[in-house]
Amino acid sequence: MARAVRARGEVVRQFILDNVEKHSGGITTLTSQHFSISRQAAHRHLRNLVKEGALSPSGKTRSRSYHLCSELEHRKVFEFGPDVDEDFAWARDVEPIVGSFPENVISIWHYCFTEMFNNAIDHSGAPEVSLHITKTAANTQMFLLDRGVGIFKKIQAAMRLADERHAILELCKGKLTTDPAKHTGQGLFFTSRLLDSFDILSGSIYFSHVLGTEEEWILERPDSLSGTAIFMKLNNHSSKTCKKIFDHYSDEDDLGFIRTVVPVKLAQYGNENLISRSQAKRVMARVENFKAVVLNFEGVPTIGQAFTDEIFRVFANSHPHIDLTSINCNSEVKRMVETAKVERPVELPTTLSEL
Repeated sequence: MARAVRARGEVVRQFILDNVEKHSGGITTLTSQHFSISRQAAHRHLRNLVKEGALSPSGKTRSRSYHLCSELEHRKVFEFGPDVDEDFAWARDVEPIVGSFPENVISIWHYCFTEMFNNAIDHSGAPEVSLHITKTAANTQMFLLDRGVGIFKKIQAAMRLADERHAILELCKGKLTTDPAKHTGQGLFFTSRLLDSFDILSGSIYFSHVLGTEEEWILERPDSLSGTAIFMKLNNHSSKTCKKIFDHYSDEDDLGFIRTVVPVKLAQYGNENLISRSQAKRVMARVENFKAVVLNFEGVPTIGQAFTDEIFRVFANSHPHIDLTSINCNSEVKRMVETAKVERPVELPTTLSEL
């Protein structure tokens, strides 16, 4: 019986660790409600986690909040040179920290860290990159910072884009690289989907992708950061695997990267609406490289007739081999999409005899 109680206690403790960051002030109530236990019982679990150094309390009584304690912090500056590459940095500074995690978590960190570190070496133009790792009882966070040209600015220049924000939309589609001889353009796409959260700050643009949703978003900051800052976070006991994520975007027959999800909202700037054919062409740029394209309309309240027609009639008719679908459409967007799919232009007579 005691063994069963301890097992349940471990489940409760893991729940607390997984949720305390989002519910620091209400974790006691959340825990007691989730497991149908008293607040006193939830408090006991919290006190034990505090004694073990996993949590740090602040405030008193009902205003008390809890926060994850850092179990380990590691900082390192790598000066780029012939003896420094992503495998060197992984083996020397990262693997010793995450090597005790489950095998699937180690594999995810190996892929994500080496991809982002290699990007800094090959693309940033910076002389060095800084690494900061923070490990808690619940998750591990890694921060990479270089003072190079900036990822969005470099993509903007290489692709001759009108705005740095266009670079983010292209990155989200995948298969984008400024150096095709060395890279496939898949690293950043898959990294953002393997982690619990993935953020990039470069110049005055901040990009974020969060676990559990295909939604990505952009913020503009008044202050500009030279270079590129990458923030990565993953639960220490995540059930995700590299294979599962890769398979979701690949084909069983040729094993290629054939599926992409395009966050349509990223084509919007400020309060503008998506109404023009040029905006539609921006959304659909380079998607002919995929066999299946999913347009995610999360956060898009309305779209115009020309925008819709360009995608769901003009593009669809000229690329019949591409499986084009849409998700997260509100009723108005859905109506516009369905209308565009069935509409056909009226063909005008070309000669007087046809009148």
